Amino acid sequence: MSADTDTAPVIEWGSVTGWGRTAPTTARLVRPRTYEETAVAVRACGARGSIARGLGRAYGDAAQNAGGAVLDMTGLDRVHAIDVEGGTVLCDAGVSLHRLMEVLLPLGWFVPVTPGTRYVTVGGAIGADIHGKNHHVSGSFTRHVLSLELLTADGRVRTVTPGTPLFEATAGGMGLTGVILTATVRLQPVETSLMSVDTERAADLDDLLARLTATDHRYRYSVAWIDLLARGAATGRAVLTRGDHAPLDALPRRARARRDPLAFRTTRLPAAPASVPEGLLTRTTVGLFNELWFRKAPRSRTGQLQRIPSFFHPLDGVPHWNRIYGPGGFVQYQFAVGHGQEEALRGIVGRISARRCPSFLAVLKRFGDADPGWLSFPVPGWTLALDIPANLPGLGAFLDELDEEVAGAGGRVYLAKDSRLRPELLAAMYPRLADFRALRAELDPDGVFVSDLSRRLDL
Repeated sequence: MSADTDTAPVIEWGSVTGWGRTAPTTARLVRPRTYEETAVAVRACGARGSIARGLGRAYGDAAQNAGGAVLDMTGLDRVHAIDVEGGTVLCDAGVSLHRLMEVLLPLGWFVPVTPGTRYVTVGGAIGADIHGKNHHVSGSFTRHVLSLELLTADGRVRTVTPGTPLFEATAGGMGLTGVILTATVRLQPVETSLMSVDTERAADLDDLLARLTATDHRYRYSVAWIDLLARGAATGRAVLTRGDHAPLDALPRRARARRDPLAFRTTRLPAAPASVPEGLLTRTTVGLFNELWFRKAPRSRTGQLQRIPSFFHPLDGVPHWNRIYGPGGFVQYQFAVGHGQEEALRGIVGRISARRCPSFLAVLKRFGDADPGWLSFPVPGWTLALDIPANLPGLGAFLDELDEEVAGAGGRVYLAKDSRLRPELLAAMYPRLADFRALRAELDPDGVFVSDLSRRLDL
């Protein structure tokens, strides 16, 4: 693939922030429409460097670059080829998972891994090495990437394949090894666009962990919403939701879905207002929501048919849902600890509950085998993610203490969601950090690729 022809990308200055809306910075926004324009933008990025950006769903500062260039890659959004027999797709890095679902589901294929939103690009999925409800079975996204094309700091476009140092540095490397241009991805076969879902309640955290450990192997997808405001005997109570793609024979014979079993239908509610006052999500309001959510969940229900958006991406139905936290934004805190560190997990959940952090978007999942990326987040064990209003008094100091506990238990925080980790803890959390830094120094000695995250954490 050539990246030599000089054409002019669209450029303007603007404010850039993550999905959490906590720390906007001003950058030169570049919107390349071709691979050649991308190469031109990288060559012209200047002393403050450049970073690729997709649909802006990294919660923190991973796709920001104060004073430098931010490359909006969403203009490179072509699906080049689909192997319907073999189950692979070759597409540009700016293609969203939403678009892939629209194109692939009617053909009987689904993306191999999806996070809680389908509005992420393939390039972002690789850069953050996203995981989903199926990590215990399928691993993270880059485990299904057969090859990718990467524009590196020297202007070369390299074909990068699994098992090589450059692939392992790029998988979860937060865009710091170069700009991903295309990727070939292996897909998941499906018979319908519906999910067969089992739901049950767990009385407390120990009950939840026991249920996940004993029966997760029966399901491709598994996730638990956890009530982090519950205390006492109910600490860690949860609603556990698990399922798999529904086979065709699971659909009722006269159901509408039988006529078009692979139709991809979505629902969009009104967008969250542009201006939401501070203080909407308090301990009282979130506590009431959590109580209602737990009580309305069935004690046990099996085989419910749900659409893919309802099962995987319920928040995508509310455009700009991140505004509900008010102008101060929110912090998403996600950490993982390994098997054998359940006591550390119990201690952290207990501390969050005692602190009365008003989080209604709190989920716990079980991770499977670790992924090859040097900065990939998953480790075999447990991960907990929660959203917290950024203006909660004392939040920074409290999360610093949790970081220490996570690192002490051999765990780590997720860089794609981080906005405030102290750099001195990073090496303890990511043992291959020195290898990543060494490859970056060799591949990009002049710091062409840089972000607010990389400056903050000295990546």
